[in-house]
Amino acid sequence: MIARAIGTVCGVGNLRPAPGTWGSAVALPVAWVIHVVGGFPLFLAAAGLVFVMGWWATAQITRGSDDHDPSEIVVDEVAGQWIALFPLSYAASTRGLDILDLWPGWVSAFVLFRLFDIWKPWLVGWADRRGDALGVMLDDVIAGVFAAVGVIAMAALAHGVLMR
Repeated sequence: MIARAIGTVCGVGNLRPAPGTWGSAVALPVAWVIHVVGGFPLFLAAAGLVFVMGWWATAQITRGSDDHDPSEIVVDEVAGQWIALFPLSYAASTRGLDILDLWPGWVSAFVLFRLFDIWKPWLVGWADRRGDALGVMLDDVIAGVFAAVGVIAMAALAHGVLMR
């Protein structure tokens, strides 16, 4: 079933323990490939496509189920992790940098995204409590936005204060 393949990211969501962390981890090398092939514009488009496909797949997988967010659905982690990486892709694209040279940002984006996704503060928790397929996707999108803001703040601190 195509919805299950999309929702579980080709079975990655079946890995244990911590399928969400596995989903976030597999998002990293795929993000690198997309960025290398098409820079930030392609990366942005791919994230939008993953969001829409993930929303559809989650709705299909959870239809008629009491569990609105089964742990094997990790496409939401891919979308959120990619959003957390947006500042890196944008900076590398606009400044002609090798995105792998921004490796501290990759680590920060991964750790911050997982932190916000697990902790579910404020709007992340609000989206999660929706109890529907859109909420499944939105909580990770919002966690990704929070992580992206954290990545930007950490880069500003590192380059603006620590590098002087």
